[in-house]
Amino acid sequence: MNFQEVLNYSIIKIGAFDFRVSSILGIFLLIIFTVISLYLIKRTIYRTKKIEEGKKYSLYSLFKYIIIGFAVANGLQIVGLDISVILAGSAALLVGLGIGLQTLFKDFVSGIILLIDASIKVGDVIVVNDLVCQIKEIKLRTTTAITRDDKYIILPNSMLTSSQIQNWTHLSDTSRFEVQATIEYQPNIRQVKDIVLNLIDKNPSVLPNPKPFVRFTEFGESTMTFSVFFWTQDLFRVENISSDIRFSIFEHFNKHKTKIPFAQKAVAENEHQKDM
Repeated sequence: MNFQEVLNYSIIKIGAFDFRVSSILGIFLLIIFTVISLYLIKRTIYRTKKIEEGKKYSLYSLFKYIIIGFAVANGLQIVGLDISVILAGSAALLVGLGIGLQTLFKDFVSGIILLIDASIKVGDVIVVNDLVCQIKEIKLRTTTAITRDDKYIILPNSMLTSSQIQNWTHLSDTSRFEVQATIEYQPNIRQVKDIVLNLIDKNPSVLPNPKPFVRFTEFGESTMTFSVFFWTQDLFRVENISSDIRFSIFEHFNKHKTKIPFAQKAVAENEHQKDM
């Protein structure tokens, strides 16, 4: 038996289906081609410095799904299955499935849209349903994100394309945040402003540019309220930075006898409990 006869040797034959030794060799070569292609594409994409990291992931994922789809289609042909016949024979079934699985197909289409336009990328910090989370993985049907409580959540891709989503890192890896503080009336309010700015400048997580600033926001009945605005790159854990700023402000005001008023409602409730 020569080499050609070995390749044409039929292992399984059922009707028109004929699985030969050459089919095994063809599938083996197809797998090698697919693995090498994915490796070269991934290496090429991730080595370039002209593309952001999040977009690199989206671009590679898109190529990966295309190549795997191409490999599956060719693999079916290698083993002797005609894709056109399969699709034609299952047309009615696909229509029925399409009606029953509209949401699933919508998620798949949304996944392709997310990978193509990269409006939401891996590593982005977003706000969805008042929940701050960071994107960890984008698949064809779902997106995996992690919350500030270090809990993973699975988001349908259709939610990300059809809902209003805040993306803190869409165009920049920095964003502005605000911390409010209330003090009793002071004659030297501008000195308070300078003190607060000096405290913020000492925080290593606050960016020096854009420069932080203080805004006098409200006159209360017996208090003054001001807001501190700052920029940072640590968007996902910004609440820790805000907490450090509040600690610094409170400690400095307490040290220099600057009074921070208690909430009037809380005081009233405490007095009521004492009377009881």
